Amino acid sequence: MVTAGNLQAQARLDPVADAPPKVQREFRAMWIASVANIDWPSQPGLSVWEQQRELLIILDRAVTLKMNAVILQVRPASDALYNSRYEPWSEYLTGEMGRAPEPFYDPLTFAVAEAHKRGLELHAWFNPFRAHHASGGTDFSTNHLKLARPGIVREYGRSLWLDPGEPAVRAHSLRVVLDVVRRYDIDGAHIDDYFYPYRERDSAGVPAEFPDDASYARYRKAQGQLGKNDWRRRNVNLFVRAVHVGIKGVKPWVRFGVSPFGIWRPGNPSQVRGLDAYQEIYADSRKWLREGWLDYFTPQLYWEVGAPQQSYPVLLRWWVGENVKKRHIWPGLFTSRIESEDQVRRWDSGEILEQIRRTRAQPGSDGHVHFSARALLRNLDGISDSLLTGPYAEMALVPASPWLDRVPPSAPTIIVRRDTIAGGVVVTMKPFAKESVWLWVVRARTAGLWSTSVLPGWQRLHTLTRDDSAAVPELVTVSAVDRVGNEGKAARKTFR
Repeated sequence: MVTAGNLQAQARLDPVADAPPKVQREFRAMWIASVANIDWPSQPGLSVWEQQRELLIILDRAVTLKMNAVILQVRPASDALYNSRYEPWSEYLTGEMGRAPEPFYDPLTFAVAEAHKRGLELHAWFNPFRAHHASGGTDFSTNHLKLARPGIVREYGRSLWLDPGEPAVRAHSLRVVLDVVRRYDIDGAHIDDYFYPYRERDSAGVPAEFPDDASYARYRKAQGQLGKNDWRRRNVNLFVRAVHVGIKGVKPWVRFGVSPFGIWRPGNPSQVRGLDAYQEIYADSRKWLREGWLDYFTPQLYWEVGAPQQSYPVLLRWWVGENVKKRHIWPGLFTSRIESEDQVRRWDSGEILEQIRRTRAQPGSDGHVHFSARALLRNLDGISDSLLTGPYAEMALVPASPWLDRVPPSAPTIIVRRDTIAGGVVVTMKPFAKESVWLWVVRARTAGLWSTSVLPGWQRLHTLTRDDSAAVPELVTVSAVDRVGNEGKAARKTFR
């Protein structure tokens, strides 16, 4: 018989029969793009209340879909959607470059706090070398690099770019990333596929050369021996490695992710055709993966499963085969293709569901990222509904990163008791000693059936049943999860 007050254990545990179910391990995230106001904010110059409300709607949608992370673009073009020490406030936020929100708030502080309140990881997304996007205005604040340091900015096509061949550029972009890592409680730092810019063409359709002759000439004058293309790749390699090393020197638990173009080079594997990112944007992304200069790798596999020359599963399998350091492979999915205006190229939601199925079937790949948030907010072709009733029906934990930390949290102290005011049964959780808990995993077995809840680590009380008429759990287990995904030994209470 179960009495009021603390519920007491009545039987000895059977470690086999009483083993709780494991929680699936899968990174489930969405990109939240700020450039050109793609996702957030929906337009420049919204009030602070409107900005915050829109972001909360996105975070709540992520929670509803049982996702566990968001990747928020905080530096779209040498500007900032946070209180930067080095670059101006973004015009995509306030409508005027360099103008802070009024009344003042820091959007990244707000975003991190609200994501963590919901048990979501927040990864800060940086574009490392774009200085100004074509969608932006022509009025620059005095602290923008175009005016403050014009010698490192290049005009190319309709946009402005930083020249990766300038050591000062690499140092500046590294400083920007590490400043955010130091000052904000982010879970990851993320860079996208823009290194050297994608090739522009002049009015006659002739490919235009990126204007870096001056920086290359200085390199050669300093006895540099590399040809220009190899030198460009070296510049990007130096930056990627420096970001990885720099982050680990500041906060080792913050994961570094890179999201390159999905094809390394045509012919890899043999049937693959398409843009040569190695040659066109000087991104030797295979090297970064093979060297382990990152914690997760998110190739943008923006092609259909059945595409003959860019098949999603074929490319995914190839990337997994190159992952000799066993980092995370979390491919990018082109979920927004569901809303393509091109009727021939438009996908239905079933394509995304099949890509998730193929990803799960591929050993060595344990997650994926949707581009972008608005496709899930708009529930295009019922994609959000289909995710929730299909692959996202159950919660998932972000996969652990054992190269960062292998020590799991200790078992917490738990008390399972009657709620003397509202009735029902509640469990309270207390971390061991002064350990920091990122998430709790609470499992309860009632009438032989298990239920599982994943809760944010700040939470200390969880309701198992809400009134006295509900069946009392026979067994409750609570385990702690740390910032890099290690789940510790569970504390247990058994009842008969």
